[in-house]
Amino acid sequence: MSTEAAKPSRREQILTAAAEKFARSGFHGVGIDDIGAAVGISGPALYRHFRSKDAMLAELLTGISDRLLLGGKRRVDAAADPQDALDRLVRWHVEFALHNPALITVHMRDLDSLSDQERRRVRESQRLYVEVWVDVLCSARPELDRPRARAAAHAVFGLINSTPFSAHLDTSAMSRLLRSMTRGAIAAV
Repeated sequence: MSTEAAKPSRREQILTAAAEKFARSGFHGVGIDDIGAAVGISGPALYRHFRSKDAMLAELLTGISDRLLLGGKRRVDAAADPQDALDRLVRWHVEFALHNPALITVHMRDLDSLSDQERRRVRESQRLYVEVWVDVLCSARPELDRPRARAAAHAVFGLINSTPFSAHLDTSAMSRLLRSMTRGAIAAV
């Protein structure tokens, strides 16, 4: 792989900088000049890549939801059996959370800053992602009914998505801890 192929696009650099800035100061506490400065361009130059700061937020939050959904489906499709699918989902969500704390923070804090249409789109992707988990939980644990499996999925998301506030260990140790705690929570259902 060449260095050029691994280098993120300018658009990706802007989104990463925006996520970090929004996570630190909130969507409304960040101006386009702040984001531009973080990537070495003027604020108004951002408009070559995004129509507005709101469009950046929408792409960040729809992107996180779509990535989780697509990644979850891929892992389930690759699994040998329901328990393997559950293990893959747990590992996927834990690793995603540990490597994207800014996105999780922005999602928790700034989802309501999206337009109604964009917020509905994010919620629909989230609902579909939850249902991937529900299907796997019901297959791995046939005694669970769908409402209980859905409640369990939301509960483990809360546990895993606490990483921006709870990751006090190195990434590897935190990953092991979160996977263990998530499996324990699922077993307790």
